[in-house]
Amino acid sequence: MTEPTTTTPLPIVYQDEHLVVINKPTGLLVHRSPIDKRETRFAVQELRNQIGQHVYPIHRLDKPTSGLLVFALNSDVARQLSDAFNDRTVHKSYLALARGYVPSQRLDYALSVKLDRIADKHRQQDKDAQEAATRFTTLATCELPVEIDRYPQSRYSLVLCEPETGRKHQIRRHLKHLGHPIIGDAKHGKSKHNHYFSEHLNAGHLLLSAVGLGFIHPVTGEQLSLSCPAAPAFCQLIDRLPWNENGWRKNLPAVWFETGAD
Repeated sequence: MTEPTTTTPLPIVYQDEHLVVINKPTGLLVHRSPIDKRETRFAVQELRNQIGQHVYPIHRLDKPTSGLLVFALNSDVARQLSDAFNDRTVHKSYLALARGYVPSQRLDYALSVKLDRIADKHRQQDKDAQEAATRFTTLATCELPVEIDRYPQSRYSLVLCEPETGRKHQIRRHLKHLGHPIIGDAKHGKSKHNHYFSEHLNAGHLLLSAVGLGFIHPVTGEQLSLSCPAAPAFCQLIDRLPWNENGWRKNLPAVWFETGAD
């Protein structure tokens, strides 16, 4: 029997008798990890306590990434949803703020398997690079009149990222490979830009949010198209930045930019 949760409830975007989709907050682990032994909150346990039943996480989001996270409510649905992710029939949409002006493109660039020395210490170390593909569409660009690195002005892009595969840190590593790391990425980004956004723009976390998911419901056969807001600080930043383009939001889901939602 589960104990009732005493923390802030996780935002539920979709729920029926077969599955639940939440908007995972920034800074919340999906489940326990040897990498972060001091952490006491996990999405799996929080959601289990919140809805009062066992849940099966279907995929992962990095701890600093916010957004849509899918859980099954029984093992059969879990298997079917996992197959959908593995078969690449799930459409995923992320928003990212990246350094520089990012050319819209589809990047097909294999990624080596990055093993953690603690969490993956028993796994094979010499695996071949894995196929990885992401489509990047630049939605808007801006230029700040501040010298952060070696240029007198600093340029940024708001990018729609649509990963076709699901490799570890795929979007973060692909944007780094292109020379346009995500702001707030302590591992793959650039510290000078991260520090500026943290100190001056109240954006001290990874500016990457999973805002859209589309997949076939494994039981009803219905096409589900789910959306949620980017992280609150990310939404507020989007409202503040001086974008060069006008009207760039009009063909995008308004919910992605709702600053009042957590």
